[in-house]
Amino acid sequence: MCKNSPMRLALYQPDIPQNVGAAIRAAACFGAGLDIVEPCGFPLDSREIKRVAMDYGALAPPVAHIGWQAYAQTLGEARLILLTTKSDQSIWEFEFRETDTLLMGRESAGAPEDVHAAATARLSIPLAPGARSLNVAVAASVALAEARRQVGWG
Repeated sequence: MCKNSPMRLALYQPDIPQNVGAAIRAAACFGAGLDIVEPCGFPLDSREIKRVAMDYGALAPPVAHIGWQAYAQTLGEARLILLTTKSDQSIWEFEFRETDTLLMGRESAGAPEDVHAAATARLSIPLAPGARSLNVAVAASVALAEARRQVGWG
């Protein structure tokens, strides 16, 4: 079902399998497709992913891509929206489209410069003073919820 959704969530080389499981649930609940840019820090058939994703995997089956270049070739006309702590533009100030792909960087290192350069927009989620960042799956959920709210879905 979600594999054909125009809005997508993408995880760049995730380090933590439980975050992939939570992202599967978020993508399923917000009607988005899910892409995983390998390599990952764990096997994609990890038990931890399945435990967190529960039965939502059938609603948003992840599509694995072997490396950044292979993934970038699949984007077509979709805008690549990178969520990063290194941006002054907030998700609240950005106008999302139904065909956007929201990309999350690695938990341990974010996204490299070539990924930043490929992004149509780089956005952050405003946080309370002193807070550094949200968990990647939580940030993905917040961003998907805002994007869906803007495009009038749900």
